[in-house]
Amino acid sequence: MNGVIAGTPREKRFQSRVLRVLAVAMPFMLVGCIERTISINTEPQGATVHLNDQEIGQSPVRVPFTWYGDYDIIIRKKGYKTLQTNHRIKTPWYQYPVIDLFTECFIPFTIHDDHELGPFVLEPFEAPGKQDLLKRSDELRQMTLVDGE
Repeated sequence: MNGVIAGTPREKRFQSRVLRVLAVAMPFMLVGCIERTISINTEPQGATVHLNDQEIGQSPVRVPFTWYGDYDIIIRKKGYKTLQTNHRIKTPWYQYPVIDLFTECFIPFTIHDDHELGPFVLEPFEAPGKQDLLKRSDELRQMTLVDGE
């Protein structure tokens, strides 16, 4: 046969159309995508990390994300003060509407969008002394007293 399409003229036309469709569709079957990840590291490591009120693991931790914007981060570790912060992940130029259609559908490779946050340094927790607690309780008591009493 030597590469010649066999069959009746009608079968040859059909096979030729199928080959053309496959030739046009093949690049679209090999399209890439965008992999987005956030990596969070702390000092010391091993702290529990919450991202937008969901526990994502112990630091250092790396998780995929879907959208760009503000992320609330809460980091806790026994013996250290809880750290609450906010971080904004800016949208890269290739993820703006219309442009993102081409970057996600027509580029034949994967784009890695990795964001590293931290290292977040945790401060040791120091329990307040007895005098500090008494002073704060007096201040709160004074704030709650009604003028007539």
